[in-house]
Amino acid sequence: MRERRLAGGRSTPGTSPRVGVVFLLLMACLPGLGQAQDDTQLAQKSQNPVADLISVPLENDLNFGVGPRKDLQYILQAQPVIPFRLNGDWNLISRTILPLIHQPELAPGFGDVSGLGDIVESLFLSPAKPGKVIWGVGPVLQFPTATNDALGQRQWGAGPTAVALTIRGPWLLGALVNNVWSFAGRGDRADLNQMLIQYFVTYTFPGAWSVESAPVITADWKADRDNRWTVPLGAGVGKIVRLGKLPLGTSVDAYYNVVRPDHAAKWQLRIRIQLLFPR
Repeated sequence: MRERRLAGGRSTPGTSPRVGVVFLLLMACLPGLGQAQDDTQLAQKSQNPVADLISVPLENDLNFGVGPRKDLQYILQAQPVIPFRLNGDWNLISRTILPLIHQPELAPGFGDVSGLGDIVESLFLSPAKPGKVIWGVGPVLQFPTATNDALGQRQWGAGPTAVALTIRGPWLLGALVNNVWSFAGRGDRADLNQMLIQYFVTYTFPGAWSVESAPVITADWKADRDNRWTVPLGAGVGKIVRLGKLPLGTSVDAYYNVVRPDHAAKWQLRIRIQLLFPR
């Protein structure tokens, strides 16, 4: 989060700018005091991928050390999550990932371009009344929507996806996994067989603050053994804030790739703003 700076200036007689700033901050906080408990619960619910909660996460991924020139890759992922009530027993959760990518040069003729990447759609069938273990299963689909060869894989893909988690007081622990295989696409591009695993551990404090670790581990089963895995380690902090009456989930995480393919990012800064629409 960025720190605000105030321009300096002379104070009028009998008036202190610092006192005025403190007064305004207190006035801004007072309307939210009664919402603190609800926001704490909302903070935990926003971490649940199959919660009965409409949300639009906007994830900014800054990947450092990409390519032979160790450049910056930037990805903005819009990830709208929309739950549908099928009946009294089941929900269907739609999660779409729309990536906008700035790709540095990876090889001569490939990179230093910007545009839309491949869209990924996941559907989770999940119990409407979950027990101690909250879960969802369904298909994941990948569409060759990239606007440039350097931004996508030019393959249609599909496979299974599943998520499971549990909530124990302030703790939320779980994992999401999928695997995508290609079934159609351009013949001059490699077939897909890729796995994604994301585990998440979150501790939520009173006041809607949280600490979290949610690295995305990937495996490209078509790649050489030495270039197959990307394994990040790291953590971050989050906070529910309000824009008027609209709650926003905010977080900043940093991850270092302890295992990575050649020319992959060394580390990542993830900045997330999540629009939340409680029912």
